[in-house]
Amino acid sequence: MQNLPAPFQPTLGVAIWTWIVFILLFILLAKTVFPAILKATTDREARIKKDLEDAERLRNETAAMVEEQRQLLASARGEATAIVAEAREAAERERATAVEKTRQEQEELLHRARREIEAERERAVADIRREAIDIAISAAGKVVGARLDAAADRKIVEDYIASIAGGARG
Repeated sequence: MQNLPAPFQPTLGVAIWTWIVFILLFILLAKTVFPAILKATTDREARIKKDLEDAERLRNETAAMVEEQRQLLASARGEATAIVAEAREAAERERATAVEKTRQEQEELLHRARREIEAERERAVADIRREAIDIAISAAGKVVGARLDAAADRKIVEDYIASIAGGARG
């Protein structure tokens, strides 16, 4: 048997053919595959860079929107406070109006009651005068002994009482 070299034992022929295949494969890869890999890597890097720029832009826009929302919220709170204050003022004005209206109604009722009391007092005084006149005429008729003309007697007594009342008031 012939002595064959071991398959993994380095020899000069295998080393030369390995270098020739390596160089040819490297040239083939450098012409076809490496540019595609380089282009894909460059594209990926550009995409990542663009995504980072977009993310930064979105972060800035979001921060601006958050600030705008804060300002709108502060404005809304201010408006709400103003509306509440205005409602309180309106309620206070309404309460003051209601109190004034109630006071006026009370004064009107009091005035009406005083007028009614005065009218009732005047009616009572008139009734008492009539009774006093009737009693005086009756008493005078008994004193005189005869019944006089009732209408004429009444007129005389009323004139007398009116002159007394006028003198007392004046």
